[in-house]
Amino acid sequence: MTGFGVPRDAYGEVLAELGENRKDIVVLDADLSSSTKTSSFGKKFPDRFFNIGIAEQNMIGISAGLATTGKTVFASSFAMFAVGRVYDQIRQSIAYPKMNVKIVATHAGITVGEDGVSHQMIEDLSLMCALPHMKVIVPADTFETKKTIRGISLEKGPTYVRLGRSKVPNVFESEDEIKLGKVSQLVDGNDVTIIASGIMVSKSIEAAKKLKSEGISAGVLNLSTIKPIDRDGIIKAAKKTGCVVTAEEHNIYIGMGALVSSILSEEYPVPVLRCGIRDTFAQSGDYELLMNIYNLTSDEICKLSKKVITMKK
Repeated sequence: MTGFGVPRDAYGEVLAELGENRKDIVVLDADLSSSTKTSSFGKKFPDRFFNIGIAEQNMIGISAGLATTGKTVFASSFAMFAVGRVYDQIRQSIAYPKMNVKIVATHAGITVGEDGVSHQMIEDLSLMCALPHMKVIVPADTFETKKTIRGISLEKGPTYVRLGRSKVPNVFESEDEIKLGKVSQLVDGNDVTIIASGIMVSKSIEAAKKLKSEGISAGVLNLSTIKPIDRDGIIKAAKKTGCVVTAEEHNIYIGMGALVSSILSEEYPVPVLRCGIRDTFAQSGDYELLMNIYNLTSDEICKLSKKVITMKK
């Protein structure tokens, strides 16, 4: 891992860069541009930036309308408001007609900390993955965030990108080594495969190091594109190690781990254990404290890895 970065800062930077040559790009925000970092685009291109105010449903409706005119639309707010508050509008006006709208949400998961349960969105992946036509991506660090935003700006159709609030360790060294849409092997291992997304990728790398010191060889996969999911990459990893642990900052009831489990149950059944929010609302508090309270830690991944290894046939 190479230093730290804030993915939402990376989002703002790339948006402003893209705006220089891409006159088709327009950006909308729901009165949170200084937090989502779309303000970087707004300052450079005020004629293509629209602050809709605290009217998220209207933001999605306007985004759909702009997309019908050939615009590439980026719409942002906190994940709770960009998804939970406007699900109906996303379903009817963006996903169903396949509008070219990129919903890039920040402040996802419990790492919004002190903002509390009203702002802690831990159901968004299940909602967005359930929508036909919707692509869903959870970048692991700032480099992958930049690569993702550049990539989706060139594609047609609806996309949901999930970003957090906090700084995270950079698990990549540059954008050049990232291949979008495929699981990426960050650590090689033979005893257990750890499949992670978002902030939990760095936690999984930490866990692999701890397990190595105990003589356990753990592989770590970054699964950033949740939909369409890389079935072949997941199956290949499961065949190599014979067991899997998933790690996500999301409700495990229907999250990335559930998707991985469903694929393996159909294609190559192996033991799978999941690290994530265990179907509960979180409390308000310092985000590092919350990560410990809800067992989103490298130690928990180690514990699950040791357990799942014993479950192999």
